[in-house]
Amino acid sequence: MSKRLMLGNEAAARGLYEGGCEFVSSYPGTPSTEITEFAAKYDDIYAEWAPNEKVAMESAWGASFAGHRSFCGMKHVGLNVAADPLFTISYTGVNAGMVICVADDPGMHSSQNEQDSRHYAIAAKLPMLEPSDSKESKEFAKLAYELSEKFDTAVILKMCTRVAHCQGIVEEEDRVKVAPKEYVKNQQKYIMTPANAIKKHPKVEERLNKLREWAETADVNRIEAGDDNTYGFITSSTSYNYVKEVFGDKYPVLKIGLINPLPDKKIKDFAGTVKNLVVIEELDGIIETHCNTLGLTPIGKDKFTNLGEFSQTVIANAFDIKKDVPFKFTEEIPARPPALCAGCPHRGLFYVLYKKKLTVHGDIGCYTLGAMPPLNALDSTVCMGASVSGLHGFNKIAPEKASNTVAVIGDSTFMHSGVTGLINIAYNESNSTVIILDNSITGMTGHQQNPTTGINLKGEPAGKVDLESLCKSIGINRVVVVDPYNLEECEKAVTEELAADEPSVIISRRPCALLKNVKHPGPIQCDKDKCVGCKACMKIGCPAISMVDGKCEIDATLCLGCGVCGQMCKLGALPLRKEITND
Repeated sequence: MSKRLMLGNEAAARGLYEGGCEFVSSYPGTPSTEITEFAAKYDDIYAEWAPNEKVAMESAWGASFAGHRSFCGMKHVGLNVAADPLFTISYTGVNAGMVICVADDPGMHSSQNEQDSRHYAIAAKLPMLEPSDSKESKEFAKLAYELSEKFDTAVILKMCTRVAHCQGIVEEEDRVKVAPKEYVKNQQKYIMTPANAIKKHPKVEERLNKLREWAETADVNRIEAGDDNTYGFITSSTSYNYVKEVFGDKYPVLKIGLINPLPDKKIKDFAGTVKNLVVIEELDGIIETHCNTLGLTPIGKDKFTNLGEFSQTVIANAFDIKKDVPFKFTEEIPARPPALCAGCPHRGLFYVLYKKKLTVHGDIGCYTLGAMPPLNALDSTVCMGASVSGLHGFNKIAPEKASNTVAVIGDSTFMHSGVTGLINIAYNESNSTVIILDNSITGMTGHQQNPTTGINLKGEPAGKVDLESLCKSIGINRVVVVDPYNLEECEKAVTEELAADEPSVIISRRPCALLKNVKHPGPIQCDKDKCVGCKACMKIGCPAISMVDGKCEIDATLCLGCGVCGQMCKLGALPLRKEITND
Protein backbone atom coordinates (compact mmCIF):
# COMPACT_ATOMS: atom_id res chain seq x y z
CA MET A 1 0.00 0.00 0.00
CA SER A 2 1.31 3.46 -0.87
CA LYS A 3 1.10 6.67 1.13
CA ARG A 4 1.00 10.18 -0.32
CA LEU A 5 -0.14 13.70 0.39
CA MET A 6 -3.74 14.38 -0.56
CA LEU A 7 -6.14 17.25 -0.31
CA GLY A 8 -9.04 16.44 1.97
CA ASN A 9 -11.31 16.44 -1.08
CA GLU A 10 -9.02 14.08 -2.97
CA ALA A 11 -8.88 11.81 0.07
CA ALA A 12 -12.68 11.78 0.28
CA ALA A 13 -12.82 10.78 -3.38
CA ARG A 14 -10.32 8.02 -2.65
CA GLY A 15 -12.60 6.86 0.14
CA LEU A 16 -15.52 6.72 -2.28
CA TYR A 17 -13.46 4.63 -4.66
CA GLU A 18 -12.17 2.26 -2.00
CA GLY A 19 -15.67 2.02 -0.51
CA GLY A 20 -17.13 0.65 -3.73
CA CYS A 21 -18.95 3.74 -4.98
CA GLU A 22 -20.21 3.34 -8.53
CA PHE A 23 -22.28 6.47 -9.15
CA VAL A 24 -21.49 10.15 -8.47
CA SER A 25 -23.69 13.12 -9.28
CA SER A 26 -22.90 16.61 -7.99
CA TYR A 27 -23.12 20.31 -8.69
CA PRO A 28 -19.84 22.24 -8.33
CA GLY A 29 -19.56 24.49 -5.31
CA THR A 30 -16.47 25.60 -3.40
CA PRO A 31 -15.17 24.00 -1.21
CA SER A 32 -16.72 20.68 -2.32
CA THR A 33 -15.97 20.68 -6.06
CA GLU A 34 -12.76 18.64 -6.18
CA ILE A 35 -14.32 15.56 -4.58
CA THR A 36 -16.33 14.93 -7.72
CA GLU A 37 -13.47 15.92 -10.03
CA PHE A 38 -11.12 13.44 -8.35
CA ALA A 39 -13.82 10.75 -8.27
CA ALA A 40 -14.26 11.14 -12.03
CA LYS A 41 -10.66 10.00 -12.53
CA TYR A 42 -11.54 6.47 -11.38
CA ASP A 43 -12.79 4.34 -14.25
CA ASP A 44 -14.88 2.22 -11.85
CA ILE A 45 -17.02 5.25 -10.97
CA TYR A 46 -19.57 6.88 -13.23
CA ALA A 47 -19.42 10.63 -12.47
CA GLU A 48 -21.44 13.56 -13.74
CA TRP A 49 -22.27 17.20 -13.16
CA ALA A 50 -25.99 17.66 -12.56
CA PRO A 51 -27.85 20.92 -13.34
CA ASN A 52 -28.34 21.54 -9.61
CA GLU A 53 -27.97 19.90 -6.20
CA LYS A 54 -31.58 18.71 -5.97
CA VAL A 55 -31.19 16.80 -9.23
CA ALA A 56 -27.82 15.44 -8.06
CA MET A 57 -29.25 14.09 -4.81
CA GLU A 58 -32.28 12.55 -6.49
CA SER A 59 -30.04 10.94 -9.11
CA ALA A 60 -27.74 9.50 -6.45
CA TRP A 61 -30.75 8.16 -4.59
CA GLY A 62 -31.97 6.57 -7.82
CA ALA A 63 -28.65 4.75 -8.20
CA SER A 64 -28.90 3.55 -4.60
CA PHE A 65 -32.49 2.50 -5.25
CA ALA A 66 -31.19 0.38 -8.15
CA GLY A 67 -28.74 -1.35 -5.78
CA HIS A 68 -25.44 0.46 -6.40
CA ARG A 69 -23.44 2.56 -3.94
CA SER A 70 -23.78 6.25 -4.77
CA PHE A 71 -22.62 9.73 -3.83
CA CYS A 72 -23.63 13.34 -4.31
CA GLY A 73 -21.60 16.39 -3.28
CA MET A 74 -22.36 20.08 -2.76
CA LYS A 75 -21.46 23.12 -0.68
CA HIS A 76 -23.55 24.22 2.28
CA VAL A 77 -25.89 26.50 0.33
CA GLY A 78 -26.37 23.69 -2.17
CA LEU A 79 -27.86 21.58 0.59
CA ASN A 80 -30.60 24.20 0.83
CA VAL A 81 -31.46 23.42 -2.79
CA ALA A 82 -31.44 19.67 -2.10
CA ALA A 83 -33.36 19.88 1.19
CA ASP A 84 -36.61 18.62 -0.34
CA PRO A 85 -35.33 15.14 -1.28
CA LEU A 86 -33.01 15.07 1.76
CA PHE A 87 -35.82 15.02 4.31
CA THR A 88 -37.87 12.37 2.51
CA ILE A 89 -34.86 10.15 1.73
CA SER A 90 -34.46 10.03 5.50
CA TYR A 91 -37.84 8.26 5.60
CA THR A 92 -37.40 5.95 2.61
CA GLY A 93 -33.92 4.83 3.57
CA VAL A 94 -31.71 3.27 0.92
CA ASN A 95 -31.09 0.03 -0.93
CA ALA A 96 -27.34 0.28 -1.56
CA GLY A 97 -25.23 2.71 0.43
CA MET A 98 -25.69 6.43 -0.24
CA VAL A 99 -23.32 9.18 0.90
CA ILE A 100 -24.13 12.89 0.78
CA CYS A 101 -21.22 15.29 1.17
CA VAL A 102 -21.80 18.87 2.25
CA ALA A 103 -18.87 21.28 2.58
CA ASP A 104 -19.33 24.27 4.88
CA ASP A 105 -17.45 27.52 4.45
CA PRO A 106 -16.74 29.18 7.83
CA GLY A 107 -15.29 32.59 7.15
CA MET A 108 -17.24 32.82 3.88
CA HIS A 109 -14.18 32.56 1.65
CA SER A 110 -16.43 31.96 -1.36
CA SER A 111 -19.99 32.00 -0.08
CA GLN A 112 -22.88 34.34 0.55
CA ASN A 113 -23.59 33.08 4.06
CA GLU A 114 -22.02 31.10 6.90
CA GLN A 115 -24.64 28.48 7.73
CA ASP A 116 -23.87 25.41 9.82
CA SER A 117 -24.98 22.24 8.01
CA ARG A 118 -25.08 20.22 11.21
CA HIS A 119 -28.57 21.65 11.69
CA TYR A 120 -29.67 19.76 8.58
CA ALA A 121 -28.47 16.43 9.94
CA ILE A 122 -30.41 17.02 13.15
CA ALA A 123 -33.55 18.26 11.39
CA ALA A 124 -33.53 15.49 8.78
CA LYS A 125 -32.64 12.88 11.45
CA LEU A 126 -29.68 11.61 9.43
CA PRO A 127 -26.25 10.49 10.66
CA MET A 128 -23.41 12.91 9.96
CA LEU A 129 -19.69 12.14 10.02
CA GLU A 130 -17.23 15.02 10.39
CA PRO A 131 -13.55 14.37 9.55
CA SER A 132 -10.72 16.52 10.89
CA ASP A 133 -8.07 15.86 8.24
CA SER A 134 -7.34 14.09 4.96
CA LYS A 135 -6.77 10.70 6.58
CA GLU A 136 -10.18 10.81 8.24
CA SER A 137 -11.78 12.16 5.05
CA LYS A 138 -10.91 8.92 3.31
CA GLU A 139 -11.72 6.68 6.26
CA PHE A 140 -15.05 8.38 7.02
CA ALA A 141 -16.16 8.22 3.37
CA LYS A 142 -15.63 4.45 3.44
CA LEU A 143 -17.27 4.12 6.84
CA ALA A 144 -20.26 6.09 5.60
CA TYR A 145 -21.16 3.28 3.19
CA GLU A 146 -20.99 0.70 5.96
CA LEU A 147 -23.25 2.79 8.20
CA SER A 148 -25.59 3.54 5.33
CA GLU A 149 -26.27 -0.11 4.63
CA LYS A 150 -26.17 -1.24 8.26
CA PHE A 151 -28.75 1.33 9.40
CA ASP A 152 -30.71 1.73 6.13
CA THR A 153 -30.00 5.43 5.79
CA ALA A 154 -28.23 8.00 3.70
CA VAL A 155 -25.17 9.30 5.56
CA ILE A 156 -23.94 12.89 5.44
CA LEU A 157 -20.20 13.52 5.27
CA LYS A 158 -19.52 17.07 6.46
CA MET A 159 -16.39 18.76 5.18
CA CYS A 160 -15.33 22.38 5.61
CA THR A 161 -12.94 24.67 3.75
CA ARG A 162 -9.86 23.85 5.82
CA VAL A 163 -10.36 20.08 5.79
CA ALA A 164 -11.29 20.09 2.10
CA HIS A 165 -8.30 22.12 0.95
CA CYS A 166 -5.51 21.20 3.36
CA GLN A 167 -3.19 18.29 2.66
CA GLY A 168 -2.37 15.27 4.76
CA ILE A 169 -0.78 11.85 4.41
CA VAL A 170 -3.24 9.21 3.23
CA GLU A 171 -2.65 5.50 2.79
CA GLU A 172 -4.15 4.10 -0.39
CA GLU A 173 -5.89 0.74 -0.07
CA ASP A 174 -7.62 -1.63 -2.45
CA ARG A 175 -11.15 -1.03 -3.63
CA VAL A 176 -13.81 -2.99 -1.79
CA LYS A 177 -15.68 -5.25 -4.17
CA VAL A 178 -19.38 -4.79 -3.45
CA ALA A 179 -21.95 -6.83 -5.32
CA PRO A 180 -24.97 -4.79 -6.45
CA LYS A 181 -27.97 -5.26 -4.21
CA GLU A 182 -31.10 -6.71 -5.73
CA TYR A 183 -33.91 -4.30 -6.32
CA VAL A 184 -37.11 -5.63 -4.79
CA LYS A 185 -40.39 -3.81 -5.25
CA ASN A 186 -41.45 -2.44 -1.88
CA GLN A 187 -44.13 0.22 -2.05
CA GLN A 188 -44.45 0.64 1.72
CA LYS A 189 -40.74 1.50 1.94
CA TYR A 190 -40.28 3.73 -1.07
CA ILE A 191 -43.62 5.39 -1.86
CA MET A 192 -44.03 8.25 0.59
CA THR A 193 -47.75 8.76 0.55
CA PRO A 194 -49.07 9.95 3.93
CA ALA A 195 -50.30 6.45 4.83
CA ASN A 196 -46.82 4.97 4.26
CA ALA A 197 -44.81 7.91 5.57
CA ILE A 198 -46.60 7.99 8.91
CA LYS A 199 -45.46 4.41 9.49
CA LYS A 200 -41.88 5.27 8.57
CA HIS A 201 -41.40 8.07 11.09
CA PRO A 202 -41.22 5.69 14.10
CA LYS A 203 -38.62 3.67 12.20
CA VAL A 204 -36.55 6.82 11.66
CA GLU A 205 -36.60 7.49 15.40
CA GLU A 206 -35.71 3.86 16.11
CA ARG A 207 -32.79 4.16 13.70
CA LEU A 208 -31.51 7.23 15.53
CA ASN A 209 -31.63 5.33 18.82
CA LYS A 210 -29.60 2.50 17.32
CA LEU A 211 -27.11 5.00 15.93
CA ARG A 212 -26.78 6.57 19.40
CA GLU A 213 -25.91 3.15 20.80
CA TRP A 214 -23.34 2.68 18.05
CA ALA A 215 -21.89 6.14 18.74
CA GLU A 216 -21.11 5.23 22.37
CA THR A 217 -18.43 2.72 21.41
CA ALA A 218 -17.50 3.84 17.90
CA ASP A 219 -13.85 4.61 17.22
CA VAL A 220 -14.81 7.87 15.52
CA ASN A 221 -15.77 9.24 18.95
CA ARG A 222 -12.61 8.79 20.98
CA ILE A 223 -11.30 10.01 24.31
CA GLU A 224 -7.65 11.06 24.38
CA ALA A 225 -6.13 11.12 27.87
CA GLY A 226 -4.35 14.14 29.34
CA ASP A 227 -2.05 14.83 32.29
CA ASP A 228 -4.17 17.61 33.79
CA ASN A 229 -7.93 17.38 34.33
CA THR A 230 -8.41 21.11 35.01
CA TYR A 231 -9.95 21.30 31.56
CA GLY A 232 -11.52 18.71 29.32
CA PHE A 233 -12.28 19.57 25.69
CA ILE A 234 -15.10 18.25 23.51
CA THR A 235 -14.38 19.21 19.93
CA SER A 236 -14.58 18.13 16.30
CA SER A 237 -13.45 18.92 12.75
CA THR A 238 -10.71 21.56 12.42
CA SER A 239 -11.24 22.76 16.00
CA TYR A 240 -9.79 19.45 17.21
CA ASN A 241 -6.56 20.20 15.33
CA TYR A 242 -6.32 23.66 16.88
CA VAL A 243 -6.90 22.30 20.39
CA LYS A 244 -4.15 19.71 19.96
CA GLU A 245 -1.73 22.24 18.49
CA VAL A 246 -2.29 24.67 21.37
CA PHE A 247 -2.45 22.22 24.30
CA GLY A 248 -0.81 19.06 22.99
CA ASP A 249 -1.59 16.17 25.35
CA LYS A 250 -1.87 18.30 28.47
CA TYR A 251 -5.67 18.08 28.81
CA PRO A 252 -8.06 15.23 27.97
CA VAL A 253 -10.05 15.54 24.75
CA LEU A 254 -13.26 13.91 23.55
CA LYS A 255 -12.88 14.02 19.78
CA ILE A 256 -16.26 13.72 18.05
CA GLY A 257 -16.40 12.12 14.60
CA LEU A 258 -20.10 11.29 14.44
CA ILE A 259 -21.67 14.68 14.98
CA ASN A 260 -25.23 13.36 14.75
CA PRO A 261 -26.45 11.61 16.77
CA LEU A 262 -24.10 12.43 19.63
CA PRO A 263 -23.12 9.86 22.29
CA ASP A 264 -24.94 10.83 25.51
CA LYS A 265 -23.24 8.46 27.95
CA LYS A 266 -19.76 9.03 26.61
CA ILE A 267 -20.18 12.79 26.91
CA LYS A 268 -21.50 12.58 30.49
CA ASP A 269 -18.82 10.12 31.54
CA PHE A 270 -16.13 12.34 30.06
CA ALA A 271 -17.56 15.43 31.76
CA GLY A 272 -17.39 13.60 35.09
CA THR A 273 -13.62 13.20 34.80
CA VAL A 274 -12.73 16.90 34.36
CA LYS A 275 -13.12 20.02 36.50
CA ASN A 276 -14.07 22.35 33.64
CA LEU A 277 -15.81 21.07 30.52
CA VAL A 278 -15.05 23.12 27.39
CA VAL A 279 -16.74 22.76 23.99
CA ILE A 280 -14.84 24.20 21.05
CA GLU A 281 -16.68 24.12 17.72
CA GLU A 282 -16.86 26.46 14.76
CA LEU A 283 -20.06 28.36 13.99
CA ASP A 284 -23.12 27.33 16.03
CA GLY A 285 -23.12 25.67 19.44
CA ILE A 286 -24.46 22.29 18.35
CA ILE A 287 -22.39 20.15 20.73
CA GLU A 288 -22.73 22.74 23.49
CA THR A 289 -26.52 22.76 23.22
CA HIS A 290 -26.57 18.98 23.38
CA CYS A 291 -24.43 19.10 26.52
CA ASN A 292 -26.93 21.52 28.04
CA THR A 293 -29.77 19.08 27.37
CA LEU A 294 -27.78 16.47 29.29
CA GLY A 295 -27.66 18.77 32.31
CA LEU A 296 -24.07 19.84 31.76
CA THR A 297 -22.84 23.44 31.79
CA PRO A 298 -19.81 23.59 29.54
CA ILE A 299 -17.75 26.63 28.64
CA GLY A 300 -18.68 27.30 25.04
CA LYS A 301 -20.01 30.20 23.06
CA ASP A 302 -19.69 32.46 26.07
CA LYS A 303 -15.93 32.22 25.40
CA PHE A 304 -15.80 31.35 21.70
CA THR A 305 -17.61 33.18 18.93
CA ASN A 306 -20.10 31.65 16.51
CA LEU A 307 -18.67 33.86 13.76
CA GLY A 308 -16.04 32.83 11.23
CA GLU A 309 -13.17 30.39 11.42
CA PHE A 310 -11.14 29.50 14.47
CA SER A 311 -7.35 29.14 14.54
CA GLN A 312 -4.58 28.23 16.95
CA THR A 313 -4.36 31.90 17.87
CA VAL A 314 -8.08 32.16 18.63
CA ILE A 315 -7.88 29.17 20.99
CA ALA A 316 -4.67 30.35 22.63
CA ASN A 317 -5.96 33.87 23.18
CA ALA A 318 -9.13 32.54 24.82
CA PHE A 319 -6.92 30.92 27.49
CA ASP A 320 -4.40 33.78 27.69
CA ILE A 321 -1.67 31.63 26.21
CA LYS A 322 1.12 33.39 24.35
CA LYS A 323 2.00 31.45 21.23
CA ASP A 324 5.26 32.02 19.41
CA VAL A 325 4.73 33.49 15.96
CA PRO A 326 7.13 31.67 13.58
CA PHE A 327 7.12 34.47 11.03
CA LYS A 328 5.80 37.99 10.97
CA PHE A 329 5.65 40.37 8.01
CA THR A 330 7.56 43.55 8.70
CA GLU A 331 5.78 45.50 5.99
CA GLU A 332 2.11 46.11 5.43
CA ILE A 333 0.75 43.98 2.61
CA PRO A 334 -1.12 46.07 0.02
CA ALA A 335 -4.83 45.36 -0.32
CA ARG A 336 -5.83 43.13 -3.20
CA PRO A 337 -9.57 43.51 -3.72
CA PRO A 338 -11.32 40.93 -5.90
CA ALA A 339 -11.91 41.94 -9.50
CA LEU A 340 -13.06 40.52 -12.81
CA CYS A 341 -10.11 39.06 -14.70
CA ALA A 342 -8.39 40.99 -17.46
CA GLY A 343 -10.29 40.23 -20.65
CA CYS A 344 -13.38 38.99 -18.78
CA PRO A 345 -16.32 39.06 -21.20
CA HIS A 346 -18.65 40.33 -18.49
CA ARG A 347 -16.77 43.62 -18.10
CA GLY A 348 -18.10 45.34 -21.24
CA LEU A 349 -21.71 44.42 -20.52
CA PHE A 350 -21.43 45.56 -16.90
CA TYR A 351 -19.95 48.88 -18.02
CA VAL A 352 -22.99 49.44 -20.22
CA LEU A 353 -25.36 48.67 -17.34
CA TYR A 354 -23.44 51.05 -15.08
CA LYS A 355 -23.34 53.75 -17.74
CA LYS A 356 -27.11 53.55 -18.19
CA LYS A 357 -27.60 53.71 -14.40
CA LEU A 358 -29.83 50.64 -14.35
CA THR A 359 -31.05 48.70 -11.32
CA VAL A 360 -29.41 45.29 -11.71
CA HIS A 361 -30.51 42.11 -9.92
CA GLY A 362 -27.35 40.01 -9.58
CA ASP A 363 -26.75 36.31 -9.08
CA ILE A 364 -24.15 33.81 -7.87
CA GLY A 365 -21.00 33.41 -9.96
CA CYS A 366 -17.82 35.24 -10.91
CA TYR A 367 -19.99 37.97 -12.42
CA THR A 368 -20.95 38.93 -8.86
CA LEU A 369 -17.65 40.83 -9.00
CA GLY A 370 -19.45 43.31 -11.23
CA ALA A 371 -20.55 44.84 -7.94
CA MET A 372 -16.98 46.00 -7.24
CA PRO A 373 -15.82 49.53 -8.08
CA PRO A 374 -15.45 51.18 -10.47
CA LEU A 375 -18.25 49.27 -12.21
CA ASN A 376 -20.61 49.15 -9.21
CA ALA A 377 -23.09 47.49 -11.54
CA LEU A 378 -25.11 45.27 -9.18
CA ASP A 379 -27.85 46.12 -6.71
CA SER A 380 -28.54 42.69 -5.19
CA THR A 381 -27.20 39.16 -4.89
CA VAL A 382 -29.09 36.56 -2.85
CA CYS A 383 -28.81 33.00 -4.11
CA MET A 384 -28.71 30.88 -7.25
CA GLY A 385 -31.49 31.97 -9.60
CA ALA A 386 -32.78 34.77 -7.37
CA SER A 387 -31.91 37.47 -9.90
CA VAL A 388 -34.55 36.27 -12.34
CA SER A 389 -37.28 35.59 -9.80
CA GLY A 390 -36.44 38.79 -7.92
CA LEU A 391 -36.67 40.82 -11.12
CA HIS A 392 -40.14 39.43 -11.76
CA GLY A 393 -41.40 40.38 -8.30
CA PHE A 394 -39.73 43.80 -8.54
CA ASN A 395 -41.31 44.60 -11.89
CA LYS A 396 -44.71 43.11 -11.13
CA ILE A 397 -45.20 45.25 -8.06
CA ALA A 398 -43.49 48.34 -9.49
CA PRO A 399 -44.07 48.19 -13.29
CA GLU A 400 -43.06 51.82 -13.69
CA LYS A 401 -39.47 50.74 -12.86
CA ALA A 402 -39.31 47.90 -15.40
CA SER A 403 -37.81 50.09 -18.12
CA ASN A 404 -34.79 50.73 -15.93
CA THR A 405 -34.26 47.30 -14.34
CA VAL A 406 -32.61 44.06 -15.53
CA ALA A 407 -31.38 40.74 -14.13
CA VAL A 408 -28.01 39.16 -14.91
CA ILE A 409 -27.29 35.46 -14.54
CA GLY A 410 -24.60 33.09 -15.82
CA ASP A 411 -25.25 30.19 -18.17
CA SER A 412 -24.58 27.53 -15.52
CA THR A 413 -26.63 29.34 -12.87
CA PHE A 414 -29.43 29.82 -15.39
CA MET A 415 -29.57 26.05 -15.92
CA HIS A 416 -29.29 25.48 -12.16
CA SER A 417 -32.32 27.50 -11.11
CA GLY A 418 -32.73 30.54 -13.35
CA VAL A 419 -34.82 28.86 -16.01
CA THR A 420 -37.74 28.32 -13.63
CA GLY A 421 -37.71 32.02 -12.81
CA LEU A 422 -37.80 32.83 -16.52
CA ILE A 423 -40.75 30.46 -16.96
CA ASN A 424 -42.46 32.44 -14.21
CA ILE A 425 -41.77 35.67 -16.08
CA ALA A 426 -43.23 34.25 -19.29
CA TYR A 427 -46.22 32.62 -17.57
CA ASN A 428 -47.17 35.55 -15.34
CA GLU A 429 -46.19 38.14 -17.94
CA SER A 430 -43.98 40.65 -16.19
CA ASN A 431 -42.30 43.09 -18.53
CA SER A 432 -38.79 41.97 -17.57
CA THR A 433 -35.42 41.85 -19.32
CA VAL A 434 -33.08 39.02 -18.31
CA ILE A 435 -29.44 39.04 -19.42
CA ILE A 436 -27.79 35.62 -19.58
CA LEU A 437 -24.03 36.01 -19.27
CA ASP A 438 -23.00 33.02 -21.36
CA ASN A 439 -19.27 32.47 -20.86
CA SER A 440 -19.56 28.81 -21.92
CA ILE A 441 -18.42 27.34 -18.59
CA THR A 442 -19.04 27.28 -14.84
CA GLY A 443 -16.39 29.86 -14.08
CA MET A 444 -16.26 30.68 -10.37
CA THR A 445 -15.69 27.11 -9.19
CA GLY A 446 -12.89 26.36 -11.63
CA HIS A 447 -14.21 25.73 -15.15
CA GLN A 448 -16.64 22.85 -14.80
CA GLN A 449 -18.86 21.90 -17.70
CA ASN A 450 -22.63 22.44 -17.62
CA PRO A 451 -25.62 21.51 -19.80
CA THR A 452 -24.99 24.43 -22.18
CA THR A 453 -21.41 23.47 -23.10
CA GLY A 454 -21.96 20.15 -24.90
CA ILE A 455 -19.21 18.44 -22.89
CA ASN A 456 -19.59 16.19 -19.85
CA LEU A 457 -17.47 15.83 -16.71
CA LYS A 458 -15.17 13.33 -18.43
CA GLY A 459 -14.51 15.81 -21.27
CA GLU A 460 -16.59 13.80 -23.73
CA PRO A 461 -19.27 15.13 -26.14
CA ALA A 462 -22.64 15.40 -24.41
CA GLY A 463 -26.13 16.77 -24.90
CA LYS A 464 -26.16 20.54 -25.29
CA VAL A 465 -28.94 22.94 -24.36
CA ASP A 466 -29.54 25.69 -26.92
CA LEU A 467 -30.26 28.76 -24.81
CA GLU A 468 -32.02 30.69 -27.58
CA SER A 469 -34.35 27.79 -28.38
CA LEU A 470 -34.99 27.10 -24.70
CA CYS A 471 -35.97 30.70 -23.98
CA LYS A 472 -38.30 30.82 -26.98
CA SER A 473 -39.85 27.46 -26.12
CA ILE A 474 -41.03 28.71 -22.71
CA GLY A 475 -42.71 31.76 -24.20
CA ILE A 476 -40.02 34.45 -24.55
CA ASN A 477 -40.47 35.88 -28.04
CA ARG A 478 -37.70 38.47 -27.89
CA VAL A 479 -34.25 36.81 -27.67
CA VAL A 480 -31.14 38.65 -28.86
CA VAL A 481 -27.46 37.60 -28.76
CA VAL A 482 -24.69 40.17 -28.28
CA ASP A 483 -20.91 40.19 -28.03
CA PRO A 484 -19.95 41.79 -24.69
CA TYR A 485 -16.67 42.96 -26.19
CA ASN A 486 -18.75 45.25 -28.45
CA LEU A 487 -19.97 48.09 -26.23
CA GLU A 488 -22.11 49.74 -28.90
CA GLU A 489 -23.88 46.48 -29.70
CA CYS A 490 -24.54 45.81 -26.00
CA GLU A 491 -25.91 49.28 -25.34
CA LYS A 492 -28.19 49.11 -28.37
CA ALA A 493 -29.61 45.73 -27.30
CA VAL A 494 -30.16 46.78 -23.69
CA THR A 495 -31.88 50.01 -24.76
CA GLU A 496 -34.19 48.25 -27.22
CA GLU A 497 -35.17 45.38 -24.94
CA LEU A 498 -35.93 47.65 -22.00
CA ALA A 499 -38.15 49.71 -24.29
CA ALA A 500 -40.10 46.65 -25.47
CA ASP A 501 -43.51 46.05 -23.95
CA GLU A 502 -42.98 42.31 -23.29
CA PRO A 503 -40.51 39.95 -21.60
CA SER A 504 -37.14 39.62 -23.28
CA VAL A 505 -33.78 37.88 -22.98
CA ILE A 506 -30.35 39.18 -23.96
CA ILE A 507 -27.66 36.52 -24.26
CA SER A 508 -24.24 38.10 -23.74
CA ARG A 509 -22.06 35.43 -25.35
CA ARG A 510 -18.29 35.29 -25.17
CA PRO A 511 -16.25 32.39 -23.67
CA CYS A 512 -14.40 32.89 -20.39
CA ALA A 513 -11.06 34.54 -21.11
CA LEU A 514 -9.22 31.88 -19.09
CA LEU A 515 -10.46 28.87 -21.07
CA LYS A 516 -7.56 26.99 -22.62
CA ASN A 517 -9.26 26.70 -26.01
CA VAL A 518 -9.72 30.46 -26.37
CA LYS A 519 -6.96 32.08 -28.45
CA HIS A 520 -6.24 35.73 -27.71
CA PRO A 521 -4.43 38.21 -29.99
CA GLY A 522 -2.11 39.22 -27.17
CA PRO A 523 -1.48 42.43 -25.25
CA ILE A 524 -2.03 45.86 -26.71
CA GLN A 525 0.14 48.92 -26.19
CA CYS A 526 -0.84 52.45 -25.28
CA ASP A 527 0.25 55.19 -27.68
CA LYS A 528 1.70 57.56 -25.10
CA ASP A 529 1.79 60.41 -27.63
CA LYS A 530 -2.00 60.29 -27.99
CA CYS A 531 -2.81 59.61 -24.34
CA VAL A 532 -3.78 62.74 -22.41
CA GLY A 533 -4.37 61.00 -19.08
CA CYS A 534 -8.16 61.46 -19.12
CA LYS A 535 -8.59 58.09 -17.35
CA ALA A 536 -11.60 57.10 -19.47
CA CYS A 537 -10.03 53.66 -19.88
CA MET A 538 -9.96 53.24 -16.10
CA LYS A 539 -13.76 53.27 -15.90
CA ILE A 540 -14.00 49.60 -16.88
CA GLY A 541 -11.86 48.48 -13.93
CA CYS A 542 -9.51 46.22 -15.90
CA PRO A 543 -6.56 45.08 -13.73
CA ALA A 544 -4.27 45.30 -16.76
CA ILE A 545 -4.69 49.09 -16.96
CA SER A 546 -3.04 51.62 -14.66
CA MET A 547 -1.90 55.23 -14.76
CA VAL A 548 1.84 55.88 -14.60
CA ASP A 549 3.19 59.42 -14.73
CA GLY A 550 -0.17 60.66 -15.96
CA LYS A 551 -0.31 58.23 -18.89
CA CYS A 552 -2.14 54.94 -19.46
CA GLU A 553 0.03 51.88 -18.83
CA ILE A 554 -0.88 48.38 -20.06
CA ASP A 555 0.47 45.38 -18.14
CA ALA A 556 1.52 42.99 -20.91
CA THR A 557 1.47 40.04 -18.49
CA LEU A 558 -2.27 40.54 -17.90
CA CYS A 559 -3.68 42.09 -21.08
CA LEU A 560 -5.32 39.67 -23.51
CA GLY A 561 -6.19 42.22 -26.18
CA CYS A 562 -9.99 42.18 -25.82
CA GLY A 563 -10.15 45.79 -27.04
CA VAL A 564 -12.85 47.02 -24.67
CA CYS A 565 -10.58 49.79 -23.38
CA GLY A 566 -9.95 50.94 -26.95
CA GLN A 567 -13.65 51.67 -27.30
CA MET A 568 -13.43 53.92 -24.24
CA CYS A 569 -10.59 56.03 -25.64
CA LYS A 570 -11.82 58.76 -27.96
CA LEU A 571 -8.30 59.86 -28.92
CA GLY A 572 -7.13 56.52 -30.35
CA ALA A 573 -4.43 55.95 -27.74
CA LEU A 574 -5.59 52.35 -27.30
CA PRO A 575 -6.18 50.03 -30.28
CA LEU A 576 -9.50 48.30 -30.88
CA ARG A 577 -10.03 44.56 -30.55
CA LYS A 578 -8.40 42.14 -32.90
CA GLU A 579 -10.12 38.89 -33.77
CA ILE A 580 -10.32 36.35 -30.92
CA THR A 581 -11.02 32.75 -31.82
CA ASN A 582 -11.96 29.49 -30.15
CA ASP A 583 -10.47 26.15 -31.16
